[in-house]
Amino acid sequence: MTKLSYDNIFDVMTEDGAEAADLRFRADLLLTLRKILESKARKQSEIAATLGISQPRVSELMRGKIDLFSADKLIGLLARLNVRLKPSLGPDGKVVCDVLDAA
Repeated sequence: MTKLSYDNIFDVMTEDGAEAADLRFRADLLLTLRKILESKARKQSEIAATLGISQPRVSELMRGKIDLFSADKLIGLLARLNVRLKPSLGPDGKVVCDVLDAA
């Protein structure tokens, strides 16, 4: 029996490398946003008002429904929290992304 090995679950979901990369990027954005929101310990209704979205949309976000959010939307939600992403090239040639307070 052949055993398959993958570095990332999104590589299993699609054979399209660009689509897998988009899913990974959106998942990273969503997880970052969720961690920030969880650290503030606010009610979903308060989060909704801050982000300018409905409470059911906040629920989808907090449950990790990445298929419902584009990368642009997630970046916009982070911006509403005064969070900026700053990608750069590390000394090893890999891209790293700092999460900064934009205020």
